[in-house]
Amino acid sequence: MTEIKFGTSGWRGILAEDFTFPNARLVCQAIADYLQQEGLAHQGVVIGYDTRFQSEAFAATAAEVMAGNGITSHLTTRDCPTPVVSYAIQAGKRAGGINITASHNPPEYNGLKFSPATGGPAPSTVTNAIESRIGALTPAAVKTMPVAHAREKGLVVDLEPRADYFEHLKTLVDLEVLRGSGLKVVVDVLYGTGRDYLDAFLQEAGVEVELLNGYRDAYFGGHRPEPCEEFLQDLSARVKATGAHLGLAVDADADRFGVMDGAGVYRDANTVLGLLFDYLIETRGWDGGVARSVATTHLLDRIAARYNRPVYVTKVGFKHLGEYINNDQVVMIGEESEGFSMKHHLPEKDGILAGIMIAEMVARKGKGLPELIADLFAKVGPVYNRRLNFSLTPVVKERLLVRLQTPPTRFAGLAVAEHITLDGHKYLLEDGSWVCFRPSGTEPVVRFYFEASSLEALERLRGAGEALIRET
Repeated sequence: MTEIKFGTSGWRGILAEDFTFPNARLVCQAIADYLQQEGLAHQGVVIGYDTRFQSEAFAATAAEVMAGNGITSHLTTRDCPTPVVSYAIQAGKRAGGINITASHNPPEYNGLKFSPATGGPAPSTVTNAIESRIGALTPAAVKTMPVAHAREKGLVVDLEPRADYFEHLKTLVDLEVLRGSGLKVVVDVLYGTGRDYLDAFLQEAGVEVELLNGYRDAYFGGHRPEPCEEFLQDLSARVKATGAHLGLAVDADADRFGVMDGAGVYRDANTVLGLLFDYLIETRGWDGGVARSVATTHLLDRIAARYNRPVYVTKVGFKHLGEYINNDQVVMIGEESEGFSMKHHLPEKDGILAGIMIAEMVARKGKGLPELIADLFAKVGPVYNRRLNFSLTPVVKERLLVRLQTPPTRFAGLAVAEHITLDGHKYLLEDGSWVCFRPSGTEPVVRFYFEASSLEALERLRGAGEALIRET
């Protein structure tokens, strides 16, 4: 059997090779055992799923295992965004949730994500406990009950969470600003769960919306359903053709966001996070700082300094950021991999709310994203960043990591002021720019992040980073 390991956001694998029904049953049995040992099983679980091949069948399988263990499942009646599953866990005071999704991964993948009662990603202590149980289980130890029988016994209950989730969003969003704005938006849900969520909420708020790719395609148009520039060319073209003010996108499970300005130009997540943080401080009057991962832009730090707000830095992965929402310490949490949440919301990424807040910001300000970015840079200085992925052999990857442990005195002609090893190797440079090399824990890939105050300086960092990797 393939070893089952939970990454930063659940267990994922290739369908029919790693991600199989027998393996899924083992994982669900381990979750059931964990909930029973923790004394939480009586609270029941939420079970949701995305639009991938066989996702609803895997969700039914999860419900069968929960029922076999006497645990009630609140099973969504259709594919459901990850943040909506998270909200249903919180609002229903459930013991947790099982979500069948591989998020933005390619179509040959599927996955299973467990979220505890907080609604956010499970911390390592929880996933480690579940993993240890999986290793000790055999197929014979799995308890199941057919869904039809479980329904008769009240152990499987249908869940339609959209209305409650929308009511919650209405407490966070300024609907009057949207209603009177005359805003025109194109929404691309990339064949995923975001349909009838991001587009529908904006329409109900009075925004003119055109929906793209709003039907199920388990192949996601032939590419991974990630809302990055590479896969949003349909959105870009439609924004330009229709004269829309914005293009908004979410990934397959709608926890990540993507943004196009009115000219159909992609705007990177780091810059958008900076806009949202500044906007929330200006308009909400909330106390608190910002939490970001170590690989996320220092634009947030500059904004925090302007308003005398604290910055909390974590390892990569939203499971490390969510506690700052739970503890009410921040206005916003953000991650460069298109992750956003905010005060009074969830300790989980929410691409739907991110898109709505971007629309509200543009509507209230009466300016397009290029003007808003220029205004922000005028206040705190320009910031530019990029991320590159390098596929390396295991030997070269290991050699690079050894080399990075001893930082150079200078990088791209600049003195290295600090070496941060919180997650990977990050070098802070004398002028405030920085680079970060972070290895993937599951594949022979090293991610190279770099940030500077000018595009020219950014290119110098890129060249130095590529040279370092090439010479290893």
